Amino acid sequence: MLINCAAYQSGKKLGDVAVEDISDYLAKPECFVWVALKDPDAAEMATMQEEFDLHALAIEDVMNGNQRPKIEEYGDTLFAVFHTIEIGDDGELVMGQVNVFAGRNFVLSVRHRTQQGFQDVRARCEREPDLLTEGAGFVLYALIDSVVDRYMPVLDVLSGEIEELEDRIFEKHGAAASRAIIEDLYSLKRRLVILQHHISPLVEAVGKLVGGRIPQICVGMQAYFRDVYDHLVRVSNVIDARREMIVTAIQVNLGMISLAESEVTKRLGSFAALFAVPTMIAGIYGMNFQEIPELHYRYGYPVCLGVMAAIDVILFFLFRRAGWL
Repeated sequence: MLINCAAYQSGKKLGDVAVEDISDYLAKPECFVWVALKDPDAAEMATMQEEFDLHALAIEDVMNGNQRPKIEEYGDTLFAVFHTIEIGDDGELVMGQVNVFAGRNFVLSVRHRTQQGFQDVRARCEREPDLLTEGAGFVLYALIDSVVDRYMPVLDVLSGEIEELEDRIFEKHGAAASRAIIEDLYSLKRRLVILQHHISPLVEAVGKLVGGRIPQICVGMQAYFRDVYDHLVRVSNVIDARREMIVTAIQVNLGMISLAESEVTKRLGSFAALFAVPTMIAGIYGMNFQEIPELHYRYGYPVCLGVMAAIDVILFFLFRRAGWL
C-alpha cells in the first residue's frame, strides 16, 4: 500500500502528489519525488516500475522479499536492500526488509514485514533543507542511518540478558537450573549469530559508498556514509564481543557445575569414611577366630563402640576443618 508520495524542490517540500502525477514532477528541474510503499502487490510495483523506469531484476528482488543486504547499480539507479531487526513479544528477533531505489530525481522505499515506519526519517529530512538539496543521496543516507540506529536498542536488550544470565551463574541452584542457564545462553548466542548474519553484508555494501568508485548519486555524501559505516563496524564489533562473553559464560557455568559436583563427591566421600572405620572394626571382630584381643573382656563391647565413636568424632572435625563437611 502507498504510505506517502511527495515532491521536493531545492530542499523544500512542494506537497503530496498523486501517483499519476509523478512523471510531471520528475520533469521539473531540481525536483525529486519520494515515494514510500509497504508490502505492495505486483500491480503497485508494476506502476512504480513504469514511472521510474526500474530494472526488472530489481523488481523481482523486491517481490521475492528474501534478499541479503546489498547495494547494486542499475544504470543511474542505485538499488539498496537492508534488513530491519525488531524484538517480538516472545523475545525472538523479527526480521523485516527495506528496499530503496535511489535515482537522479527520485527515491522509492519499499518495506516488508516491518512494523516501524520511516516517518521520522522524512520529518528529519524536511527539517534539514540544506542537506535535502543533495536529493536522493541524502535520503538514501538518512534511511540507512535510521536502520542502523535501530540495531543498537536490540543489541542493548540482548546485552542486558547476558548480564542477567551472568548473575544467575553464581547463584546457588540445582542441576535443572544449571541446564536452563546453558539453554538460555545458547538461545542468546543463536540470536546474536542471526543479528550478525543480517548486519555483516550491510557493512560490506555501505563500504562501497565510502571508498573506491562512488556512485554519482552519492557524490558529496561520502562523509555521511562513512559515519554510517563506522556505526555498522561498531555494532558488528559489539556483537563479536557479546558472543565471546557468552562462550566464556557457558564455560564458567560448566566450571561451576563441576565445582558443585566436586563438593558433593567430597561430602559423600567424607560420610563414607565416617561409616568405613566402624565397619572395619566391626568386621574384624566378626571374624571367626578365638584369639582376638578383648574378645572375652567384660566391657569389650562398649569399649569397641566408644573407640568407633571417638574415631568418627575426630574424623568429623578434621573433615569439617578441611571444608569437606
